[in-house]
Amino acid sequence: MEVKRVINNTLFKRELKSNYKIMLIFMALISMYSSVIVLMFDPKLGESLSIMAESMPEIFAAFGMMNAGATLIEFVANYLYGFILIVVPTICIIILGNKLIARYVDKGSMAYLLATPNKRKNIVTTQAVFMAFTILVLVGIAVLISIGVGEIAFPGDLDIKKFLLLNVGLYGLLFFMGGMCFLSSCTFNDSKYSYGVGGGLAVVFILIQMLSQVGDKLEKLKYLTPLTLFQPDKIIAGDSSAIVCFAVLYIIGLIMYLVGIRIFVKKDFPV
Repeated sequence: MEVKRVINNTLFKRELKSNYKIMLIFMALISMYSSVIVLMFDPKLGESLSIMAESMPEIFAAFGMMNAGATLIEFVANYLYGFILIVVPTICIIILGNKLIARYVDKGSMAYLLATPNKRKNIVTTQAVFMAFTILVLVGIAVLISIGVGEIAFPGDLDIKKFLLLNVGLYGLLFFMGGMCFLSSCTFNDSKYSYGVGGGLAVVFILIQMLSQVGDKLEKLKYLTPLTLFQPDKIIAGDSSAIVCFAVLYIIGLIMYLVGIRIFVKKDFPV
């Protein structure tokens, strides 16, 4: 029995060709930050950073950089995965989320796609898979660069097993962000609303997370953002609750992708 094809290879390749420049830019940024942060690791430097953090606690706390850590993976988790590898890929996700669906509708190009023999479900599923694929590429480049630079500069210092688990958690968070932006793109026909809701919520969540880390008075704000479910320090500490938390991100993210697909299949498009 032939398995039904749900991914349109031609459309997937078209999106790859259309978005490869954006992907390369963000891959370059992630590669640069990953390399720099890994090379910055030095227990003596960590002491200096701790002194700086004590002098400017609010600023360092907002960016999740209060604790430099004593090991390479702790240093990387705090200085790379606490803020940079959340914000940089999220910007790419916001841009891509709008381009994959809402921008087609806004520009009138969706009519040409729907006029092809391909079913709506094939088209929208291909776009969802492309989003998930792009996120995987961005996380993958962070993994490869960090491990590569780490093994060259500090052979054997990086706990590979824990580091890979950390990136599984990061992918879960970005998968959630991707699902949210994709759902927004499928819901709204106008790019400004797609950006405003999906991208706006992503930015608000990041700002809330930053505020919640500044002091005890604002700590409860962390319960208003899904970023709280990604806990790098607990992941590398082997806390099983951290795995449960990022598993929730995968589940909610998947639900948002599926809801977005359903909305796209059922909705009426402007002619």
